Amino acid sequence: MKPRPRTLGELKASGYRVLPVKEEMRRNLIEKLRRREPLFPGIIGFDDTVIPQLANAILAKHDIILLGLRGQAKTRIARMLVNFLDEYVPIVAGSEVNDNPFAPISKYATDLIAQLGDETPIEWIHRSERYGEKLATPDVTIADLIGDIDPIKAATQRLHYSHEGAIHFGIIPRTNRGIFVINELPDLQPRIQVGLFNILQERDIQIRGFKVRLPLDICMVFTANPEDYTRRGTIITPLKDRIQAQILTHYPRTLADALTITEQEAWIHRTPDMDVVLPLYLRQIVENIAFVARNSDFIDQSSGVSARLSISTIEALISNAERRALLTGERVIAPRIIDLNRALTGITGKVELVFEGEQEGPLKVAKALIGRAVRETFTLYFPDPLSRPRRREGSSAAEQSPYAEIIRWFESGNTVTIDDAMPTDAFVAELDRVPTLRRLAVHYLKVDERNPYELGTAMELILDALHQYSKLAKEELDGNATYKDMLGTLFRSRTEEE
Repeated sequence: MKPRPRTLGELKASGYRVLPVKEEMRRNLIEKLRRREPLFPGIIGFDDTVIPQLANAILAKHDIILLGLRGQAKTRIARMLVNFLDEYVPIVAGSEVNDNPFAPISKYATDLIAQLGDETPIEWIHRSERYGEKLATPDVTIADLIGDIDPIKAATQRLHYSHEGAIHFGIIPRTNRGIFVINELPDLQPRIQVGLFNILQERDIQIRGFKVRLPLDICMVFTANPEDYTRRGTIITPLKDRIQAQILTHYPRTLADALTITEQEAWIHRTPDMDVVLPLYLRQIVENIAFVARNSDFIDQSSGVSARLSISTIEALISNAERRALLTGERVIAPRIIDLNRALTGITGKVELVFEGEQEGPLKVAKALIGRAVRETFTLYFPDPLSRPRRREGSSAAEQSPYAEIIRWFESGNTVTIDDAMPTDAFVAELDRVPTLRRLAVHYLKVDERNPYELGTAMELILDALHQYSKLAKEELDGNATYKDMLGTLFRSRTEEE
């Protein structure tokens, strides 16, 4: 690999050509498309929706705004745009605004080139240094974004306040020849949004009363919740008009995409000396909690239900199983259905309730979401407990429900009590008291009967699903759960009331 030019003269002799940043992004995108490289690796579920629109915006050399509810990977996408920049580009050494050696814009770089000519030192900056980001908050000022007079610089260098050298550049000009992102744009005060007009249209900035106008080479990217949904602010219409590409993000549309995202983002595999047994149906229950929440009347849908809900819930679920394994001395972390009650912390803080939900209470709503998720997942593997038995051809007798023996056993006055601290052997033994429970788990979930960690959770799923379908009663107290006959419980409750 040839050494990079270190002076302006060497750079000229090398024949290096500086491209505008958007042209540079366009060229690199074209190369990736021709090589059929993934454009946004790790971004799941956007291949046919968001990513083609992003590619079109880059090809068109547009500024971009990503509109979507929370937890839809907007910031991650914005940060990945830096991969469309060249790995290294030359700047005038010591420049605060990444001056192009062939077309400097700052007084510092202009004076240095006038003084040294072809001996002007050149340095190469990595693409990561050409990315700037600012979270919009009400206290952000024009000075933060664009710049202002620096009285200390003026005093130490004995400059008049009207001298260009007294300027302190803000974060946007310091990202010249790069990508600058403003997150949560509606939170920016309208008068500050007005200050961005020139950058988007005329591609320059003006600081206070200085006559000089600095032409910037920059790609601007914004993120925001849809304007109609945010309670905190709005995007002023003239600014929105200047942003050429508006791209809508969305939540995962399939269970498979949601599972992939959570597996990618969640901390599942903890310590090398302890295995984690996390069956697919348990992961599907966690994902279905988010899907159910996004359609719940108790949840404020304008706020959204972040993908972080599934990530936090699965991590809390595994953590409770890890705590149990440490206390019992087991070498396997095997989450159970009962552990979901300890994972409520991953749900209650991730949803905003509407008035009816507030009346019910966040814990009650979260448990209701879990219940519906268990039902949704159960029907992926098992016959519907509410379906009527069918008559076999040529037989006068109706086909018996696969759960009939289980329900009869509970109707005889039997109960099953489990808690989240039980060792696996005791957990499986307690569930094994229920007739046909083991057989159903092995038949429908295809679990390994010799693996108690898989078998126990599978049998527990059947009991909990029968409770969610109102076939069994369930009493919960902290980490303890007791399953019993539904009708007997109702009669006892009625007698106690009388």
